[in-house]
Amino acid sequence: MIATPAWPPQSTPRLFVEPPLSAGGMRRLDGPQGHYLASVMRLKAGDPVKLFDNATGEWLAVAAEVRKRDVTLEVRERLREREAVPDLWLCAAPIRKGRIDWVVEKACELGVARVAPVLTRRAVVDKLNLDRLRAHMVEAAEQCGRTALPELVEPVKLAAMLRAWPVDRALFFADETGGAPALAAMRGHAGPAAILIGPEGGFDAEERDAIRAVPQAVGISLGPRILRAETAAAAAVSLWMGAAGDW
Repeated sequence: MIATPAWPPQSTPRLFVEPPLSAGGMRRLDGPQGHYLASVMRLKAGDPVKLFDNATGEWLAVAAEVRKRDVTLEVRERLREREAVPDLWLCAAPIRKGRIDWVVEKACELGVARVAPVLTRRAVVDKLNLDRLRAHMVEAAEQCGRTALPELVEPVKLAAMLRAWPVDRALFFADETGGAPALAAMRGHAGPAAILIGPEGGFDAEERDAIRAVPQAVGISLGPRILRAETAAAAAVSLWMGAAGDW
């Protein structure tokens, strides 16, 4: 017996779109997305496309009209609901372009709910292109089958973040002067959490004292090796996901 081909096939293009989708709706894609479908993927009328919107899940759409610079899609059916996202924030000091792009990509892939840039004294970067960072998250979600995107918020100074820290959210901060083994510490705290990672030069002594003064703060160690800031962020998030049972 001849096997029935999977529909839609695994090679189906997959794109993030706004606003939210619904069955029977028509969606016109132009600009880079239209060029990608029409010129790169050489989409033809009747070909499938997967769409997701960070609100209602993933949908199957079919090309209704393909022109040189834009494509009109008919949204047919929902393939998946929006995934549940663990309640974890990544609060990371801005680092150099390229490295911070990598951080937000991995935060998206690993399932972080919010990415919150934190301005610290030793940070060598004090301005971020949030549009560029969100584009990196979207690309990661498209490639990795995510149906949810992390919330990306405006950078805030460390002192302001600590003053407004939620009483019900644990704050695990990577303490280069020593802390509890990360996995053991995280297993002992259920519920909402955040991970705080400093810049390349780490937190200064005054900042470290201010963090420790927050009742919800827990200093953690990420092992015996020195990690770059972006590596520390990915390692800490991975440990929390494992401790929380998400993996």
